[in-house]
Amino acid sequence: MVFYSEICAFVDTMIHSKTRFYIGSIPIDGDLVIAPMDGITDSALRRLLCRHGASLCYTEFINARDVMHDSILFERKVALVREEEHPIGFQIYDNDPVNILQAAKKLIQYHPDFFDINIGCSVSSVANRGAGAGLLLEPEKIMEIFGRMTEAFSIPITAKIRLGWDEQTHNYLQIAHLIQEHGGAMVAVHARTKQQGFEGNANWGAIREIKDYLRIPVIGNGNVTCVADIHKMKELTNCDAVMIGRAALSNPWLFTLRDREEISHSEVFDFIQEHLSLMLEDYPQDVAMLLFRKYLNQYLKPLSLDREQKIYLFSLAQPHSLLEAVQTLLHLR
Repeated sequence: MVFYSEICAFVDTMIHSKTRFYIGSIPIDGDLVIAPMDGITDSALRRLLCRHGASLCYTEFINARDVMHDSILFERKVALVREEEHPIGFQIYDNDPVNILQAAKKLIQYHPDFFDINIGCSVSSVANRGAGAGLLLEPEKIMEIFGRMTEAFSIPITAKIRLGWDEQTHNYLQIAHLIQEHGGAMVAVHARTKQQGFEGNANWGAIREIKDYLRIPVIGNGNVTCVADIHKMKELTNCDAVMIGRAALSNPWLFTLRDREEISHSEVFDFIQEHLSLMLEDYPQDVAMLLFRKYLNQYLKPLSLDREQKIYLFSLAQPHSLLEAVQTLLHLR
């Protein structure tokens, strides 16, 4: 017998639940996602963006061959994952289904929430050897990858895809469907072709087609640069979540649904200070200061710094000196 109080409790849970969708059995409590970006989305940035509104993140690209050969190149991408970064997907790329499986078997010890197969990287060194977006030309390999991975692991297996190799080979519906039919739990769609790279307009209509075609969650990606784009993509595509990539570098506040011009100088400084502090936890100071330059350059983009200002700023080797200089540029001291 179901009691009234139990019904009320259930309804209240449903109304107040933050869960937007599920990856397999994993609840995702939001609809803004950090795109995997190699050399960019390390643990420090992931932690920072999760604190500022992102609900899901991925590792940087993990080369299956690096894992198989115990290269130090992959270790920093997975060994420093913190609790606050979960749920997190480990994104693997290769052109060989067996390599991907063997790499995943070694990576499982680092406790990913799901494995993501990179079927979208357009960089020539990856795609031209048949990995990343190169897999779009070989659907049978994608079938084999998902068949092997879903059989071997109990955690969800997902993919990030593009629309096709070029405008003449749009096969996104075929690829998305076979991912679903071979056990895939979610598809993220960068709505451009491999040939486009990051140029030209993303085809959001294709995201809507995929969403209407599949039963599993679909994440939209491409051409999202402001808050209005987030709302527009949701409305036009009905996607389960919006993935933000390069635009998050110059405006990480997109995850709080604010455009860059809404952010005060003091908040910009606080963000910079927090990010640098997180990087100093993960890297030796000299390495952290060097790596932080690319982020700082983006955060200060609205200031339109000249060459001399940048040379001075990036010559500073001590964190406190750098932060003082940033405060001066932001007119906070």
